[in-house]
Order: sequence, then structure tokens, then C-alpha cells
Amino acid sequence: MPQRIFEYLAALNLKGMYPNLYYVFKDWFGVEWKALYLLNTFGLMVALGFVAAAVVLSSELKRKEKQGLLLPREEAITVGMPASFLDLFVNFVTGFVFGYKLLGLLLNKPDDVTPQTYIFSRDGNLLAGIIVGAVLIALKWWEKNKQKLKEPEQRNVRIWPHDRVGDIIILGLIFGILGAKLFDAMENLDELISDPIGTLFSGGGLTFYGGLILAAIAICWFAYKKGIKLVHLTDAVAPALMIAYAVGRIGCQVAGDGDWGIYNSAYLSDAYGKVTECTPGEFKQQLNKYASYHLERRILDSGNVYTYIPAARTFPSLDAVPHLSLKAPSFLPKWMVAYSYPMNVNKDGKKIPGCTEEHCRVLPQPVFPTAFYETVVCTLLFLMLWAYRKRIKIPGIMFGAYLIINGFERFFIEKIRVNHLYSVLGFQLSQAEIIAFFLILAGIVFIVIAKLKYARA
Repeated sequence: MPQRIFEYLAALNLKGMYPNLYYVFKDWFGVEWKALYLLNTFGLMVALGFVAAAVVLSSELKRKEKQGLLLPREEAITVGMPASFLDLFVNFVTGFVFGYKLLGLLLNKPDDVTPQTYIFSRDGNLLAGIIVGAVLIALKWWEKNKQKLKEPEQRNVRIWPHDRVGDIIILGLIFGILGAKLFDAMENLDELISDPIGTLFSGGGLTFYGGLILAAIAICWFAYKKGIKLVHLTDAVAPALMIAYAVGRIGCQVAGDGDWGIYNSAYLSDAYGKVTECTPGEFKQQLNKYASYHLERRILDSGNVYTYIPAARTFPSLDAVPHLSLKAPSFLPKWMVAYSYPMNVNKDGKKIPGCTEEHCRVLPQPVFPTAFYETVVCTLLFLMLWAYRKRIKIPGIMFGAYLIINGFERFFIEKIRVNHLYSVLGFQLSQAEIIAFFLILAGIVFIVIAKLKYARA
């Protein structure tokens, strides 16, 4: 991107989104390291969210173990065995995939191919895959050989619930992503039918509640098999889930991944994303000016003016475009109520003049930055749960409270977000609103049952 674009955006106090770490280092340090293209900002924040969840969950499990609420479990393990064929094979496959794809991404990716496209293609670096696979085989053999005994023996070890946090987080990651993709595909069936592979394996398109539901099922099954009391585990998980969500939403905001709200009709956005106040008449003129962006369409137009727009943000007429007029108080910056997400990771919007790089688009109208709101609100809710966790003596109350406040938070934020709507008993609700409603009910039921079961104990 020409440097003048960054300079112009900086002068407007709008440095733009950071789709990946390349843009972070370019903007902050003035260096252009192309290898950083593969490090997605949203993915990085999601990873940090899982780290935060692991720290909080481990702390809570240890506290409950000291209270005698959670107990260790003895398991028999065999020590002193040499490396098996399966051990070596798994390490080779892991190393081969890492070298073939990730090192291939660094060494062989063409400039006109995105990292996501390259990762899910058949291309890679064969030599790098073989070398890394061989190195991991050697390391595994060396590790097992160092621990080998003349006579392998079985030992009983005590494993506490907090020792299993790593397994719980990995299960949450795998089934969370799977559930998020599946629920998003269900919500966007037209996109799934038209491009099933592209939809399921794209870097975007994640539904939080889908991930939460499937991950919860997997983790509860794992805990049951390992003898961990579910009621105490869920209480420990509650604040961890809240902070993980807050951190993850930072990634949505910083990368501009599409989780924004409806238009704020009190403002206009110029070609670079600068936001200024406007009148209702000027807002309507702006809608008409970019009518082809707002109306129902699924492919690039002939002039390549706009990129692909998800079905949830296209409308049958301009009168159907949702918006709300709200001016920011004088003590707050305008971007907190109206932001146009220049250089967003979705490549959504109109072209930025003079910009030639991959992420050179800006929304034609400023929207409510709902991801920012959720980060702030969920951080405060986490602090509230964390402050009150030691005062709650009845098992199950903490998790029930989490379900209720999480449901209310998401239900109300959906009122200023754009999603598919379903007709339910005469009400028009999004998938997230429907699930949020049932989470609130589940939280109430959870608390009632907890009080009936444990209050008398």
C-alpha cells in the first residue's frame, strides 16, 4: 500500500484495521515483513483468549481442590517403553504437515494467493515437510530412549482436575471451531450450497454460540469420563468463558471481521473512512449513492467496485436497510458509535482510493462497533463474576448466573447487529437471540435446581 494511505488514515486518527501482523508491524514500526501475512490478528486474539481461559480455569480448579470439592483420580501408566511405531508415525505426520504447509507458506506462496487459500490448497514444500517430519521422529525416539527401562513397569499416578486443563482447552478449541463453523453454515445455507468447501474451510464465518454448545458437550463428556464433578467444573468454567469471549472480541474489532452493527445514520463516511456528522437527508443520499452495495447481490460487480457481501448484510430495498441515529457525547470519540472499518479483513466495502494491496476497502457507511462494546461489557461481567466467586457457596449458582448474564448481553447486542432473522411466534429473531433466550431460561433452571439440591446440604 502506498505510504500516503497510512499517513492519511493516521492524520484522521484512523490507522485502519489490522487483518494480520504484517499491517501491525508496518504501521507501528515501519517494516514490511511479508512473512507476517500468515499470522492472522483475529486468530492471535482467539489464541490469547484460550490462554486467558486456561489461566482462570486452572486457578479456579485449584481453589476448589483445596476446598475438597474436587478430588484427584489415580490412573495406571506404563513407563520405560521404547518409542512405538505409532509414536513415530504420528510425529512424522505432524511434522510433515507443519513443514509442508506452514514452511511452504513462508517459502513458496505466490504473492497473489492469500494464506488461507494456500493452506487449503494442495500446494506446499515437500522437502520441508520431509525434513521437519524426520526431525520430530528423531526427537521422539531420543525422548523415549532416554526414559527406557530394562523392564517397562506400570505405575499409578494421581491426576488432579487442574492437571487436565490443557486437555480441556484443546477440546474446547477443536469442538469450538467445529461447532462455530457448523452453526454458521446452518445460518448461511445459500452460501454453503453454492460453495460448500469454501464456506466450511474459510478463515471467517464463525458463530460463537455454535462453538460454545458443541465445545460444552465435548468437555462435559470428557469430565464425566475422568470423574470430575460437572457442577464444580461448570462453576470454574464460567469466569473463564467470559474473559475468553472478551479477549476474542478484541480480535473481531482489530481485524474488522464483520461482527459489526447496523449503520449509525447520524454520521457519514468519506472514501478513506473519515466519519462526519450528517442530516437524515444526507444519510439517504449516501444510501442511494452506494445502492448496489446494500441491495441483494452475491458476486463482484463488473467494475470490481465491491467485494463479496454476506447475505445477512444485503437487503431487498434501501428502505429495508436497518439504521439508528445516535450521536456520540462530546467526551467520547466518534468511532465508539460510528466506525467504517478501513482495511478490514473481510475485504468488505468500497475501494480506498490509491490503495493497491489486498485489504483496501472501507464500509460506505459507518456502523456501530459492536465487537468493541462486547469486549468492554464482557470484561466488566468477568470482573463481577471473579469478585463474587468466593461469596457463592451453593454449587451451580455461578454457572447459572453466567448463562443468564451472557444470554442477556448477547440478546441485547443483537438488537444493533445485522443477522438472518427467523419468525418465532410472531417475533423476528436472529439465531443468536433464540439461543440467548434459551440460555437465560437454562440459567434460571440451573439456579433453581442448584438451590433445591444443595441449599439444604
